[in-house]
Amino acid sequence: MDARLQFLDHASAMPLAAPADPIVRLSHFTRRFGDVTVIDGLDLAIQPGEFVALLGRSGSGKTTLLRTLAGLDSAEGQDVAVPAARAVVFQDARLLPWKKVWRNVALGLKGTGIRSRAQHALKEVGLGHRLDAWPLTLSGGEAQRVALARALVREPQLLLLDEPFAALDALTRLRMHELVLALWRAHGCAVLMVTHDVDEAVALADRILVLDGGRIAAQERITIPRGSRAELTVPLKEKLLGILGGGEPRGDQVIPFPYAVGA
Repeated sequence: MDARLQFLDHASAMPLAAPADPIVRLSHFTRRFGDVTVIDGLDLAIQPGEFVALLGRSGSGKTTLLRTLAGLDSAEGQDVAVPAARAVVFQDARLLPWKKVWRNVALGLKGTGIRSRAQHALKEVGLGHRLDAWPLTLSGGEAQRVALARALVREPQLLLLDEPFAALDALTRLRMHELVLALWRAHGCAVLMVTHDVDEAVALADRILVLDGGRIAAQERITIPRGSRAELTVPLKEKLLGILGGGEPRGDQVIPFPYAVGA
């Protein structure tokens, strides 16, 4: 193992001090459907501006958790705090084909200057020239850019990404990674991204969570700069794949790097 990498087990890891006011907080959150417990006493905090990736096998509770944070499922009676300003981008861009691109971006907006706000958001994602295009004329990557613009025009404090690049080809996906990081830096919102792609999680996130059986099975922090992670994080990717495959014990496992978060 590279000398600059060190895995700490749950018992020996030093606790990380959390800021007083996380943007997202769930305490002992539980979700049941009939006799099936999907989320089981989950604790989660996301700090303002943090980029978190959520990994997990099918049925691990990822979608249920995201729907709760998005406000699509009720959290009544539970200790859940999320910002009112939040937006979601799904795997399917979910554009309305009978509305032009700018009207899809502006969907639900109120107030004045709606078209100009939509135009600005589209320029941010590189589609200012497709303002009056119809959704069916867009490529898959362009449609996802419109979905990002629709989310960011609302200036969310929390941006939820539900496998937004899964249907894209490899090159388009890499370009979307660069775009998302640029938009994240520009807007300063917290991001929770659900993904099945370990490489994607390692490339983009400050912190990676593995959800299994409705609980956080593992947690990894990455402080090495983005763009410099490929070689040094091979052990991390192997570890995460082992956890996802059931080959590692549960418990928070933190990986420190001697570099500052950022890049």
